[in-house]
Amino acid sequence: MELVAIDYRDPDADKKFVESLHQTGFGVLKNHPIEQQMVSQIYKDWQAFFNSEEKHNFAYDKATHDGFFSTQVSETAKGFKKKDIKEYFHYYPWGRCPEALKQQAVDYYKAATDLASELLSWVEKYSPETVSALYSQSLSSMAENSEQTLLRILHYPPLTGSEEPDAIRAAAHEDINLLTILPAANEPGLQVKGTGDSWIDVPCDFGNLIVNIGDMLQEASGGYFPSTTHRVINPEGSDQSKSRISLPLFLHPNPQVVLSERHTAKSYLQERLRELGVA
Repeated sequence: MELVAIDYRDPDADKKFVESLHQTGFGVLKNHPIEQQMVSQIYKDWQAFFNSEEKHNFAYDKATHDGFFSTQVSETAKGFKKKDIKEYFHYYPWGRCPEALKQQAVDYYKAATDLASELLSWVEKYSPETVSALYSQSLSSMAENSEQTLLRILHYPPLTGSEEPDAIRAAAHEDINLLTILPAANEPGLQVKGTGDSWIDVPCDFGNLIVNIGDMLQEASGGYFPSTTHRVINPEGSDQSKSRISLPLFLHPNPQVVLSERHTAKSYLQERLRELGVA
């Protein structure tokens, strides 16, 4: 399996991109509309937030899941017993946000959501008829005006040597949503599961955009679009002293959307949150 960056501006970018999603569960785009300067500023400003004590004023709400999740309450990946070595902030347009960072979050959320919606329409366009027949409604309408779409600002703190044995920054997992939109992080580490026991480094050239399928799209497509396992490994050597910031946007359908005979979007999300230990 190989992940090659596709030029967003190419006339056949949509077709190549959807082929990559079908074959690997991942697609990588270059020359996309998300401004690199905006991403760089977010990394800088949120690094300062995570370095401050202010973050504790925004402790997450168990009922709404907006706000700050510390390393003590961060996720435990399905099938694992050790918590990931990370902390993060959940931003929704209706949720809480530090005032100084709010406009920046609003602007990025809109840009990323608009692009995610366009990419979902590409998926819809190139879904085979047998797969399209499985969709309870058009893919593009599933996430329309959804208040569930989540921007997660992730901070992987420097390693100190006191971490639990076998704990890593993000243990192997799949995402729950339809599509995940992720600008290349400020440090490498993201890997996608290949065949057998192999792991493949995801291209992390700054300016690339990484997109992956989530479980909900896998469910809705009857497995045609695979939700591929991925992880973030710990750095080695001098890189252990470096923080890592990343900005995944999780495109979610509206709660009432029927994904399959087994699940609505709401029932599937609740099941996964319980598995992650944050419900």
